[in-house]
Amino acid sequence: MKLTREQVARIAELAHLDLSAAEADSLARQLGDILGYIEKLNQLDTSATEPLAQVLARNADPAASLRADDPVPQGTAAKIFPIAPDAVQPYFRVPKVVDKGE
Repeated sequence: MKLTREQVARIAELAHLDLSAAEADSLARQLGDILGYIEKLNQLDTSATEPLAQVLARNADPAASLRADDPVPQGTAAKIFPIAPDAVQPYFRVPKVVDKGE
């Protein structure tokens, strides 16, 4: 599937990306390849395939498939907050990373 320059520009805008013309052309090709592959997958007959509700087999050994659900040791935050540059428990202040400029 071939994407237009306008479609790539809209995707870049939604992702807050500033792309050069060369980067936009490269992205258009890459996204086109991905969409072409998805279109190829959509042509597969999956009518006899049962949908999955869980990615693990029903008879899988849970110990081999999942990590232990252990609680986080207490006191970790007490060690981190004193060395954080701008923290007021229970929060860390971080710089704004997304600025649309509107």
